[in-house]
Amino acid sequence: MSKVTVEKINEVFMKVNCDDGLARDLYDFFSFTVPNAKFMPSYKKKFWDGKVRLFSIKTNQIYVGLLPYVDEFCRERGYDFEGITDVIGEKTDVKFDLKKYFMKEYKLPFEPRDYQMEAVETTLKYGRQLLLSPTASGKSLIIYLLARWYNKKTVIIVPTTSLVEQMAKDFQEYGYDKEICKIYSGQQVFDSDITITTWQSFSKAPKDVLESFEVVVGDEAHLFKAQTLKGILEKMKKTAIRIGTTGTLDGSEVHRLQLEGLFGPVKKVISSSELMEEGTIANINIDCIVLKHKKCHTMSYQEEMDYLVSSDERNSFITNLVASLKGNTLVLFQYVEKHGEVLYPMLDGRVDDLHYVYGGTDTADRESVREIVEKSNSSVILASYGTFSTGVNIKRIDNIVFASPSKSRIRNLQSIGRGLRKTDGKDSMRLFDISDDLQCDNYTLEHLKERINIYNEENFPYELKQFDLHGNT
Repeated sequence: MSKVTVEKINEVFMKVNCDDGLARDLYDFFSFTVPNAKFMPSYKKKFWDGKVRLFSIKTNQIYVGLLPYVDEFCRERGYDFEGITDVIGEKTDVKFDLKKYFMKEYKLPFEPRDYQMEAVETTLKYGRQLLLSPTASGKSLIIYLLARWYNKKTVIIVPTTSLVEQMAKDFQEYGYDKEICKIYSGQQVFDSDITITTWQSFSKAPKDVLESFEVVVGDEAHLFKAQTLKGILEKMKKTAIRIGTTGTLDGSEVHRLQLEGLFGPVKKVISSSELMEEGTIANINIDCIVLKHKKCHTMSYQEEMDYLVSSDERNSFITNLVASLKGNTLVLFQYVEKHGEVLYPMLDGRVDDLHYVYGGTDTADRESVREIVEKSNSSVILASYGTFSTGVNIKRIDNIVFASPSKSRIRNLQSIGRGLRKTDGKDSMRLFDISDDLQCDNYTLEHLKERINIYNEENFPYELKQFDLHGNT
């Protein structure tokens, strides 16, 4: 067997020097079929074969973050592998009590939790890290402590304008008294030590700006499988310190490896069930409600969705359920025109304080809704998954209703996270997971099974209930 060496190209890519046979093997090993690719337009039109390939057969290049996998692959096959110890990141092995140091030097208003400190120390040790930590676990404090420690030009990329403002507020509450550069809505001024920006705005930044940052933090890192976000990190060729934070991954190997390649190895900080046991976040009670419809013929996925969102009986059930709940309630839907605009007039007049949020709702109005609901105990937010499942933190959400079915692991867990924050007078939340039995082979019933698998994995308690839309409970 010939010798295999690795050559670092930049902070994104490395080159594997090997014979053609091994290169072909690496190409095949790092090729993955994307889940549900067959449903994507590019696959249907035969523009794409449904696979993601992380190793380039033309250049022998692969993400720097995947060095451990290349190492393991070669050694398992008996190749003489010579890696580069300093390929990945800027490593710091802290030999003193870091928590005491942070409390003294940064004058934190409260003491970081042990799992937060472990996440910080692990990240410093490797220089790159993908931190897996659920909603309400204090990710913003972890990000803050790392940014303060590195004390380098740092950019924090978040998915929404609301999160830009929210992250900046969190930093100020932790004691940061310098100017924070907040970039969204087309602004392009990067003149502070710490910049917080939406990926939409950051993607428009010139090459020299992208390469000027020494530290990049990708919040809600699971989104970085998207081509635009992946492209941003690939262009940051001089940025050695890379940190991703997310509540969950989608469970596929390709998703995990893509993110590890761009950021670094996965570190599971803590789980939602552990946070519940500690009393850090609210307990959850899940009602899985199966609505029984009249027998239908088997439909395509879109036909089934159109049938469900237009069902008067189903929408009446949702309306009556929401009107009966006490506390603040978040109702999540998928289709704006087909469902959101149908539910809104049905709920209007049944609840005292109704707010409607979708993609067309501007940032100021979304922030206004958040502030109103924070001070309320009887508000209803009717919102699309795209606007409120990720990127909006409201401390007081007592109930969540899944008005539209979904099997997406990320979407479901992110949505649940909206209600897990613990506040005075609130130590639990309820999720009403609505599904449908069409008395034939139907998608939404299968999707419920996927969600129940997620609840079992997360140790969330749930109860199955049935309701006949045309008869008795």
